[in-house]
Order: sequence, then structure tokens, then C-alpha cells
Amino acid sequence: MTSPPLEGTGESFNEQKYRDLLERLSIKEVAISECLQQKDLRFESDFWIQTNSTQTKTIKGCEIIDFVQYGTSKGLIDEKEGYPVLRLNEFNSRFIGMPGKYCKLISQDDFENLRLRKNDVLICRTNGNPNLVGKSALVTEDVEYAYASYLFKIRPKNDLINSATLVAFLSCKYGRKEINKYSMTSNQTNFSPAKFREINIPMLSHQVNNEVERLYYGAFDKMKNSENLYRQAEDLLSETIGIGRDAMHCVSTGTNTTNYNIKSLKDSFLTTGRLDAEYYQPKYEEIIDKVKNQPHDILGNLVTIKKSIEPGSEVYVDEGLPFIRVSDYNTLGIATSEKCLSTRYCKENAALLQSLYLTKETILFSKDGSVGIAYMVRENMQAITSGAILHLTVKDKTKILPEYLTLVLNSEVVKLQAERDSGGSIILHWRVSEIENVIVPVIDYEIQQQIAALIEKSFYLRHKSERLLEEAKEMVEKEIEK
Repeated sequence: MTSPPLEGTGESFNEQKYRDLLERLSIKEVAISECLQQKDLRFESDFWIQTNSTQTKTIKGCEIIDFVQYGTSKGLIDEKEGYPVLRLNEFNSRFIGMPGKYCKLISQDDFENLRLRKNDVLICRTNGNPNLVGKSALVTEDVEYAYASYLFKIRPKNDLINSATLVAFLSCKYGRKEINKYSMTSNQTNFSPAKFREINIPMLSHQVNNEVERLYYGAFDKMKNSENLYRQAEDLLSETIGIGRDAMHCVSTGTNTTNYNIKSLKDSFLTTGRLDAEYYQPKYEEIIDKVKNQPHDILGNLVTIKKSIEPGSEVYVDEGLPFIRVSDYNTLGIATSEKCLSTRYCKENAALLQSLYLTKETILFSKDGSVGIAYMVRENMQAITSGAILHLTVKDKTKILPEYLTLVLNSEVVKLQAERDSGGSIILHWRVSEIENVIVPVIDYEIQQQIAALIEKSFYLRHKSERLLEEAKEMVEKEIEK
């Protein structure tokens, strides 16, 4: 439609050009009557601007749900009896992983109501981090896990969309747009089952559904093999140092040990500078004695330790040089960091930052908060870690391999030393002087090589698994864009 020339411009009004301009400017005209028809009375601009940017036929989430249920809100018991509870951090890529060790649900009755079955889909309903809200995971086999209250479970009608394709969609950019659009934000972001029922889900062909499912289960098989290899490496370490899993668990929990210790002033405060009774629990001495009865060394003799920086929240931005905090990595890898460093800060501190870039085979080791988390960097990265993360570099790789040392640092042998040294404070802090004196078993070099080979194969399979999941997500995106 073309109108007469606009007064004072000599140009006529072109409606199509006007619509195109609105789209480029992220502007949308919405009648007040349309807002009032929306049952939640959403008036914020982001809700109406966000679209799926696709012409693909869609269905509402309510049409695909066969079953929905919230997780348990009950606490966990100290006696560690019952059944494991799956939490958000135990999503393994986009299917579930193993629950944390010895994390148990209170009763069997609760478990029976919440146990997970093959083709269930778990979705995060609330979190302080908006990027985690709506995160989903596929249950690939019947398991004896329950799940926590900030998750909800759905079971889709597979004749409309199978579970794997649903998870792939929710993980792709179009699914995230729908989740972000219908999420509610106050102190925390919330994406409830009611909101899931409102999102638009694409109707994809049976061929695409079947191929996505094949990719997901192929990824799951590789991930299982990866975890098995990693456990083999842990078992080989335990067998070599003579401390098996069961024995280690007994030591770490204090089972079969006395709960008191008698120390002279000379053997306590005058030697360690510590007067807190917890520091002298027999379980700590027991594990140290076991390690000292074989070849060993202190960590400070095996590695150089470099401290990182804490630039301050005023230089945090959403895009820029990745800034990795303790919450952004674990023993298996580094996640996409939530914070970056501003361009201005990077220019002003270019030389310092360049000296702190992550290099291959550097071991990241946390000293604050969640202390004692070790991860060996597998490739050079232009990224900076927070001051809570130390950079460890092996001095002599003919004596100790970085892959082996990383496994030891993540073992109960070192976790117990971390627990002993950093205990007694609200926010855990492990002093560098204490970390330098951590006792490390130094086993036969050929066995170290066997352990390193198992770990490298494990990480290779993990990478292949993650690549298959990305292929599945990309396939869904391409089908939507058609």
C-alpha cells in the first residue's frame, strides 16, 4: 500500500518499508487488546519482540506433554542411606550423568514416585542464572535416581516429537528464544511446566526425529565408554597406591576410625600453627601415613604455581575476553564463561593478561570456594581465570605426567588434605603455602603412562560425544530454517 507524499518530505508512506524498518530496529507494534488477551498480561517489550524467526509449522508445548512432575524438595540425610538425587550440575551435556557420590534421598517412598525412566526429559525450572533456566536433559535408560525440586520431568507423546528431538530443540537457538520469551524473571528466572505448555515447538519429519535420536544415543554410548575409561584410570591409581575405593570411602567418612586424637603442644600448634580440633582428626593422619609409606613428594617440588588476577566486577561485560571463575569449570572441562573482561581493561593490561593466557597441559586448581578442583587444559586458550584459580605447571614430565597429577589432585587422597587445611571457615580458602605442602604419591612411570593413556582416550570419546550432540542440534536448526 502506498500513500500520498508525507507532508514536508516529498516521500510517500510505504507500509512494507515501515514493517522492514521495525524488524531491523527490534520494534513491534502490538495492540493493547492483544496484550490483554495474553493470559499473563505480559506488557514488557522483550516478550513481544522475541519471535521464532521461522515459517516451520509448530505445535504448543501443551500438545506434546503426556506426563509432568516436579522433583523432590525434601532434604538429604547425613546417614547417606536411600537413593541418589540428580541435580542440575549432574546433567551431562544434554543427557543425565551420574549423581554426586554418596548424595542420597531420604526414603524409598519418595524415590518410587520420582524415579526416572527411559525417554523422560528433565528441565530446569528455576535458577539465578537465566542461561541455565530451561536447560534440558534426556534420560537414555531406566535409572535408580530421583531428582531435585528445581527440576521438572515431562514425558512427551512420541508420535508428535521424540524425547531426543525435543531436548535438541530446547538446546538450540530457536528453543532458547522460546524459553527466554516465556520465562518469568524476578529475583530468579522461572520456567515452569505451565510456561512450557505455551512455547512453540516445531513439527519435524519422522526422518529428522529418527536421525536426531540416533545421534543422541550414539553420543550417549560414547559418553558411557568415556566414563568407564576414566573409572579405570581411577581404579588403577587406587590399586597402585594400595588404597581401594571402599577403603578410601571409609577413611574419608571416618568409618572404622576413632573420633578423637591426643597431641602434645609440640606435635600440634608448635608444628602446624593450628589449634582447631578438626585439623587433627585421625582420618587425615591415616591417609597421609598410607601415602608416605611409598614413593611420594610435596606438590611444591613437582610444579610451579602461578597466581591469576581478580580485576573486579566493574570490568565485567557480556562479550569480550572470557573470564573463567571456579563455577565455570570442573574436573572434565571448562564451560562457556558467564563473564568477560572489557576491551578497555584488556588494552590497559595487555602484557599482564597475555602472560596469564591458558596454555596446554597447565593444571587449573581452585583454592577458594569449591577448593581442590583440578582440570588439565587440553589446548591453548585466550582466556583468563579468576584469582581463586591457581595455574600449576609440571616441572619435570619425566618424573610425573600432568594427566596423572591431575587425577591425583582430584582423588580422595588430596580432597582429604584440602578438607583438613581449609576447614573451620564459612567460605573455604586453601592457602598457597598449604597447597605447596600437599603430599602426592609418585608411582612407577610406566603405570603413570597407562593412566594418562586411559584419560586421554576418555577425553577423546567425550569430545566425540559432544560433537554428535552438536550435530543433532544443528540438524534441528537447519530443518527449522528450511
